[in-house]
Amino acid sequence: MLSKNIETALNKQIRIEAESSQTYLSMACWAEVNGLEGIAQFMYAQSDEERAHMLKLIKYVNERGGHAQITDLKAPKTTYTTFKEMFEALYQHEIFVSDSINELVHITFSEKDYATHNFLQWYVSEQIEEEATAKTILDKINLIGDDKGGLYLFDRDIQQLTVTSSVAINPK
Repeated sequence: MLSKNIETALNKQIRIEAESSQTYLSMACWAEVNGLEGIAQFMYAQSDEERAHMLKLIKYVNERGGHAQITDLKAPKTTYTTFKEMFEALYQHEIFVSDSINELVHITFSEKDYATHNFLQWYVSEQIEEEATAKTILDKINLIGDDKGGLYLFDRDIQQLTVTSSVAINPK
C-alpha cells in the first residue's frame, strides 16, 4: 500500500512525465516544419519514451493500491529560434526531471517505502542516461557552430541515435 504522501508525489511525477512527452512532441513538430527531419524523428521517439515512463508510473500506482491521476497539462513551448536553443531546453528539462526523481526517491526513503524506492531506481538510472545523451548532443552542436554542412550531417546522423527503452508496458 502506498501512503497518501507517496501517492501524491508519484502523481506529480506522472504529470511531469506527461508534460515531458508533450514538450518533446512539440519540439518534434517544430523541427519537422523547419526541415530537420532527423531531429524530428529523434524527438518523436523521445516523446514516446516519456509517455512510456508515465505509463509505467501509472501502472505502479494503481497496482500498489493508489489511484493514478490524469490531470491537465501545461502547454509546451511551440517555437524555437534555433535547433541549439531547442536542445538546450531539452537538456535543462532533463535536469529538472532528474531533480524531481531524486526528490521522489528521498521521500520514499524517508517514509521507509523500500518497494517504491526500489521501483524508482530504474528512473534514477534512466535519468543519468537521458542527461548524458542531451549533453552529448549539445557538445556536438557546439562543435558544428554555424556550419550549415555540419547541421545537415548532424540532422542525418541523429537518426542513428536510437532511443530505446527497457520499459515494458503490458496492459492487463
